[in-house]
Amino acid sequence: MEETMKLATVEDTVEYHLFLIPDESRDPEEHKEILQKYIERIMTQFAPMLAPYIWQNQPFNLKYKPGKGGVPAHVFGMTKFGDNIEDEWFIVYIIKQITKELPELVARIEDNDGEFLLIEAADFLPKWLDPDNSTNRVFFHRGELCIIPAPRKPGTVSWLPAIPPTIPQALNIISTHPEKILASESIRAAVNRRIRGYPEKIEASLHRAHCFLPAGIVAVLKQCPRLVAAAVQAFYLRDPIDLRACRIFKTFLPETRIMTSVTFTKCLYAQLVQQRFVPDRRSGYRLPPPSHPQYRAHELGMKLAHGFEILCSKCSPHFSDSKKSLVTTSPLWASFLESLKKNDYFKGLIEGSAHYQERLEMAKNYFQLSVNRPESSLAMSPGEEILTLLQTIPLDIEELKKKEANLPPEDDDQWLDLSPDQLDQLLQEAAGKKEAEPISKEEKEQNYDLTQVSESMRAFISKVSTHKGAELPREPSEAPITFDADSFLNYFDKILGPRPHESDSDDLDEEDFECLDSDDDLDLEMQDPGKEASLKGTLNNLKSYMAQMDEELAHTSIGKSFTTRKQVEPVSQTANNNSDEEDSGTGESVMAPVDVDLNLVSNILESYSSQAGLAGPASNLLQSMGVQLPDNTDHRPTSKPTKD
Repeated sequence: MEETMKLATVEDTVEYHLFLIPDESRDPEEHKEILQKYIERIMTQFAPMLAPYIWQNQPFNLKYKPGKGGVPAHVFGMTKFGDNIEDEWFIVYIIKQITKELPELVARIEDNDGEFLLIEAADFLPKWLDPDNSTNRVFFHRGELCIIPAPRKPGTVSWLPAIPPTIPQALNIISTHPEKILASESIRAAVNRRIRGYPEKIEASLHRAHCFLPAGIVAVLKQCPRLVAAAVQAFYLRDPIDLRACRIFKTFLPETRIMTSVTFTKCLYAQLVQQRFVPDRRSGYRLPPPSHPQYRAHELGMKLAHGFEILCSKCSPHFSDSKKSLVTTSPLWASFLESLKKNDYFKGLIEGSAHYQERLEMAKNYFQLSVNRPESSLAMSPGEEILTLLQTIPLDIEELKKKEANLPPEDDDQWLDLSPDQLDQLLQEAAGKKEAEPISKEEKEQNYDLTQVSESMRAFISKVSTHKGAELPREPSEAPITFDADSFLNYFDKILGPRPHESDSDDLDEEDFECLDSDDDLDLEMQDPGKEASLKGTLNNLKSYMAQMDEELAHTSIGKSFTTRKQVEPVSQTANNNSDEEDSGTGESVMAPVDVDLNLVSNILESYSSQAGLAGPASNLLQSMGVQLPDNTDHRPTSKPTKD
């Protein structure tokens, strides 16, 4: 018996919570009633954006959540967004707009990584804020990102708790001191940059392509376009057991195929296109030669048909009638439909027209999934939805074939094949860096200055590094780079071994780390002359020890591997025989100092060259500091030529 196992993975999930501003005059029942009204208002007000949206996995949804464990009753939602990170950021935009339109609500949002909004703005966070103390500090209020600060010392600010606040404490702080908790402009800009362009960005995230599909799938997608996501996921995550159902198709026969236009998200389209798949010969799905002008449409249709067949194979054709309850029988549907009309959801379309019916069906699907969402045990699976639609909607193959001649044009999919320069530009835009003027490849190579590499590395070394990581220079190209070697060695000596009269603890006090702030100068203030003399003595001993190590390593293979500055001529043995240095210098050269910059640059370039155009430590480190190396055009042989 054939057995397979799917790897257990943690699905990417985002959770969002909407709280009411505290009001002691409300009783629990009134609080619940207000929250339920807000749910209905939100879902109808934002229906024009949410209803047509194609979600990767689960849609945006809201429900009432009773109070528990010190967390007051509130509105809660959870969405599994899978591989499409844009779903998560679209939800961030929705939550931000909700708090802007409804100032009585305060929202917080987090995912598997925790406070991902802080991760997005990591370059601009205050020093005190870290994952250990960020709990219940980040909220949206009145459409703006808020961060509840922590007092520098307990009790210095009466309204700020010394430890991370509870949800009730946080809500009280937001309601009483809204102007003092607003996140800095740079943090807000980083988050706003990520959600910039919505709602227009939704249309840009779609991709329309022609597909050669069975008529049943064409009819299902016309009625419920969002089911394309479930079908793509079923094909994308298929296993051998799933493919058993596709040896001989029972639901979507290949003989009924017609050409149609299907709307994907770019993520779904990429998942479908990038997978290589050869159908079983018994399935009846045969592809034309790759040179055929409609080969891509046949291939996409074949893959999508396999996804739909897999979905239907996972449910019984005679599943429970309790799951087939009509949307229109819900007591909430009438009021929901009326609210949609008030919010101009139908855009003035004539009731009963084809476009009106399309938007009405879209609203019904949206209502079923997001507003009147049943318990998981009663919710229909995608396969059950497909089978239900096949039983209820009329299927006229001849009518569908007539529409083949008037299909809208396909979208260009050149965005799948980005050049390295285009990819770099997208990454820079995502990081919020200013767009530079375009420079030709030849001009870039001619004008490139390798001193940027050594200067950036010096700036990097001068920053703070702890067990939590290392800081990078934020703007290496805009400010002069300074490096005080003596001060750096002073700090190095401070970390190595305790000073006299100090404890032997291996841990540094927080004050020691505070003086190593990345924005502070590396200047060590010495107030005690005795301690200063002791430190200088220790530093001299360290320098002497390092010099002895250099002398020992100079004549080894390690020492010879470094490039040194110009060698000094050998000391003459015939002159100045009475010199004090005669014995130590006889027959030897004065040790030439290592050219640090030259070795640094040559080693980084060698590492960069060995990456062969791929990502690697050298390019990642330099790009994080704003240094862009030109392409490697020196194609040297990888091995030394042999003599004839």
